[in-house]
Amino acid sequence: MSISTAQIKELRSAVRQGLQPLYRPAPQTPVEWADENFYLSSESSYQEGRWETLPFQVAILNSMGNDEIRTVNVIKSARVGYSKMQQAASSYQVEHKRRNILILLPTDGAAAGFMKAHVETMIRDVPAIRALAPWYGVKHRDNTLDTKRFSHSKQLWCLGGAAAKNYREKSVDTIIYDELAAFEPDVEKEGSPTFLGDKRIEGSTFPKSIRGSTPKTNEGDPESDDAIRCQITAAADESPHLFRFHLSCPHCAKEQYLKWGGKDCDFGIKWDPGKPGAPWYLCEHTGCVIQQHEMQEQHPQGRWICEKAGIWTRDGYDFYDPAGELVPTPDSVTWHVWTAYSPFTTWGRIVLDFYKVKGDINRLKTFTNTTLGEVWEAAQGEKVDWELLYARREVYPTVPELGLTLQGGIDTQDDRYEGRVWAVGAGEEMWLVDRWILYGDPASEELRRKVGLKLHQQYTRADGVVMRVERWCWDSGGHYTDEVYAESRKHGVMWVIPIFGANTYGKPIANFPRKRNRARVYSTEVGTDNAKELIYNRLKNQPDIAKCAAPQPGVIHFPANDDICDEDELKQLTAETKRLKVVQGRRVYRWDAGGRRNEALDCLVYALAALRISQQRFGLDLEALAAELAKPVEAEVIDKTPTPTAHTPSAPPAGGWLQIDTGSSWL
Repeated sequence: MSISTAQIKELRSAVRQGLQPLYRPAPQTPVEWADENFYLSSESSYQEGRWETLPFQVAILNSMGNDEIRTVNVIKSARVGYSKMQQAASSYQVEHKRRNILILLPTDGAAAGFMKAHVETMIRDVPAIRALAPWYGVKHRDNTLDTKRFSHSKQLWCLGGAAAKNYREKSVDTIIYDELAAFEPDVEKEGSPTFLGDKRIEGSTFPKSIRGSTPKTNEGDPESDDAIRCQITAAADESPHLFRFHLSCPHCAKEQYLKWGGKDCDFGIKWDPGKPGAPWYLCEHTGCVIQQHEMQEQHPQGRWICEKAGIWTRDGYDFYDPAGELVPTPDSVTWHVWTAYSPFTTWGRIVLDFYKVKGDINRLKTFTNTTLGEVWEAAQGEKVDWELLYARREVYPTVPELGLTLQGGIDTQDDRYEGRVWAVGAGEEMWLVDRWILYGDPASEELRRKVGLKLHQQYTRADGVVMRVERWCWDSGGHYTDEVYAESRKHGVMWVIPIFGANTYGKPIANFPRKRNRARVYSTEVGTDNAKELIYNRLKNQPDIAKCAAPQPGVIHFPANDDICDEDELKQLTAETKRLKVVQGRRVYRWDAGGRRNEALDCLVYALAALRISQQRFGLDLEALAAELAKPVEAEVIDKTPTPTAHTPSAPPAGGWLQIDTGSSWL
């Protein structure tokens, strides 16, 4: 019996497919496999063609296939190629690692669309996957809209994440959540999507959970049951390692990750208002001006650094400590990447996009999410704008007559000392009285001598009373603690108080100790979070100019004097906003300047701490002082009749006697 050529070919194909489960390819990383095999389909890509992994994508893509990493979170913006990285990773997992995969999208409709536009075109255009799909293009039980079963018996599901049934009865090695932020936080009241989905990988030898999304919105107190939380940031909060891509400045060689910055920030993307399409990047270390093409050239040498833990990686496989020593691969990682890194757009386009959304809160949310790759934090109360404070500056004497005491705060920086003096009246009404900034070496005797002169400076109140600052609080944190301690001992340990910020939230504004420390000073802990909460609430109180002669409790006044209170002063004072942070595993709001200068705010915090110390430990009573000041000066009427003499009548005149001591008699 003769065998035809067609039969021989069919036999070879059958044998090849039968032996396929026994085939073991040479080990490859996901990046190596993708660069060799993956293809960008025309239906789902801006440009059709072979895949080439970009430098900032290397660690992210490799982590999706690194068996030592169980959980991968990607917080991303648009235009960074995440969807294609995810597809390349799933292709690698199917063909090279021979893993069962479950891809979840927010809804069934989104899953069906993803299967058609991305998975099926990937199977068609990637030869390594096409070889495992003999059923491609024909109706077959292994080729359905929600499941693809390959010839080596591994499967890929693509389902909607809104239905609890889609999480059941699936035994998979890798689960991928696409656009996790759009998922319901509680799937049909059975739990969070990541909780339900990760149950499906618990029996795998190499379990892998990949969560990626553009972030959405956080609303409300995160400790409240009514809070609305962004799913991708909630997932990322569970990871102890948040990595950002750091690049060396092409001019000063110092590393930094790219930041948007903003108008009140001294670094980040900047532009001439007349030419928004031609921005540059301002280095946060030395102020170097960097063009986009210069920063793009630094990408091949970039490092992903976890600033909290200090470890770093370039490829997602080898991780190092700050000294360059190898460390164990973390079990869970989070990557954050945004549009500024992308070669697919320009910084000019980012700025022009920002101009389109200015003034529109809803479009600004979209810009924050899709361009900056950041979660939108719903406002915790009204934000205080420096422009509003600048517009309500007032003309008043150096120290208004209602000012009862002066309190001062000093901030310590690496190249200067900054001080502010505040007058305080009844109801803790406050007036900014003085600002001074002294540059030099904070450890030098000369600079400290100049600060000493400022400490003893006197001020004249509107009624002629000469005053000096009743108490100073001086920042002793950082590198100059010994110098601040020495100045406290020199000028008076109860007059110049060294202070440091509390490490935990909820501490009193000032916690003055009962005893001096080993350095023989009253080093005082300051609850900065509580102080800032109080200050920002009071900044919203509007002064009533018509009642300037009467006390206005809780109002903070600013002088119309650029030497003391210019635009920069008010920008610093309003630099901080509440941002979501993870503290001891809990998501809480904390005040954060976001890289903007905030010395004015710090000095006000310290002056407020000085006021609290004066009140709580030294008996300062503002209300009693105000009552004493308001007391009219009038002659005292005696309540007894003097002994009559030859010079005085025997009975007091109407209204009583005036008590006047002449030294020899009463009149």
